[in-house]
Amino acid sequence: MQTKAILGQREVDAILNAAQNEADANGWAVTISVADDGGHLLGLRRLDNAPPFTAIVSAEKAYAAALGRRETRLFEQMINNGRNAFLSASLPGLLEGGVPIIVDGQVIGAVGVSGVKAGEDAQVARAGITAVA
Repeated sequence: MQTKAILGQREVDAILNAAQNEADANGWAVTISVADDGGHLLGLRRLDNAPPFTAIVSAEKAYAAALGRRETRLFEQMINNGRNAFLSASLPGLLEGGVPIIVDGQVIGAVGVSGVKAGEDAQVARAGITAVA
């Protein structure tokens, strides 16, 4: 039987804190979402001045990264390269800014960020992940 790490509340809080530190250091108003390996939301932090819609978008990005087992920028690239069938899926989740959390080769969850440029969203997500992976 295989075993794998899981995200507990301590890890979720560490991810949210590390991601917020990155966003604060850059003056970015974002929402940060953390999901488990099934895409279920474990934590969400909407920073001051982040637009309300970023809460939905960040959660969708975390969901897509967890279930897709890859960064959402790869889905966005497929769409931009003509794979329009992906447009029938939830589009906000397929934009860059969702990053899976991989521990010992296993996806244990994902972080989704929304509120600034795509690459900056991903930068905040990756900073959060460094707290646990």
